[in-house]
Amino acid sequence: MKNNKPTAIDLFCGAGGLTTGLKKAGFSVLAGFEIDETAAESYKLNHRRSKLFLGDISKLNPNTIMTELGLETGELDLLAGCPPCQGFSSHKTRNRAASVDDSRNDLIFSVLDFIKVMLPKTIMIENVPGLAKDNRIEIFKESIKLLGYIINDDTVKVLDAADYGVPQRRKRMILQASRFGIITLPQKLKYRKTVKETINFLPPPGDSGDILHDLPVTRSEKVNRIIRSIPKDGGSRADLPLELWLPCHIKRPGSYTDVYGRMAWNDVSPTITGGCSSPSKGRFIHPEQDRAITLREAALLQTFPPKYKFSLRKGKDFTALMIGNALPPQLISIHAKQYKQHLEQINAGSAACQN
Repeated sequence: MKNNKPTAIDLFCGAGGLTTGLKKAGFSVLAGFEIDETAAESYKLNHRRSKLFLGDISKLNPNTIMTELGLETGELDLLAGCPPCQGFSSHKTRNRAASVDDSRNDLIFSVLDFIKVMLPKTIMIENVPGLAKDNRIEIFKESIKLLGYIINDDTVKVLDAADYGVPQRRKRMILQASRFGIITLPQKLKYRKTVKETINFLPPPGDSGDILHDLPVTRSEKVNRIIRSIPKDGGSRADLPLELWLPCHIKRPGSYTDVYGRMAWNDVSPTITGGCSSPSKGRFIHPEQDRAITLREAALLQTFPPKYKFSLRKGKDFTALMIGNALPPQLISIHAKQYKQHLEQINAGSAACQN
């Protein structure tokens, strides 16, 4: 415990979605690990007290990390992380060979290397649903079981973030494990937060004073005409007159139906992806205004705090990618609270034994 808070480490921290969720749940995040300099810059802008390790995690020595953080084996409360998930994405797993050949898929075993050395009290791994179907997750589960972690049918679950207070449909896999028992899954919320509740308070972009909301956008007149012609509040490109259909959509009318679609005010949003600022990449047109959602709106739909900072060093598209790749802090927070309760019970039991 640090300052009466359970301690955590965030592997593959990206711009800081997982760390934000852990801190919201009451954890002290000792360190984050990231290979991309711009994502690391974004992380440090918001989490100055967490030590940042920049580099390839597979080349870092966990023993050296423990020494730098002043940790003993078995002392860390939570080791958490989301290995890069592109190798397990639905696009990849449609082609089995592509999935197997993607070197990023094996980064889950770098997490295992850290676990073997650190023996954290609990583990949280988050990823796309494709990992739950991959043999690597079975190898991982058997490996941590041999290290003393308790495994049951709820250890790996595929969940919809919309059931836990995130205003978007987003299926994610979560692996929960502890050396001291089973961590209870949080209850699904009865109410789903809507797009309107999440972004309707923002002024029109342009003069808000928030660079992530005000970034100028230039599109062709044809694209602007398409956007204007999409019916408000949930309309889609299927509603367009045929002369506005793009050649690729005429050729394959049933493919990628969310492209050039509007979000609906009183529903959750679609999954926020790295293409969230482009109407050609999904249902990312504002419910009412004739434009794509802004980076700030995308970040809010991911449940980042309203003033969360993201580096624009590599331009708007890369910032959108950081936002889309991030873990929704609200999803992490609601699960991390279960971890905190579990750890408090462990500490209470230990204190009772000492007395």
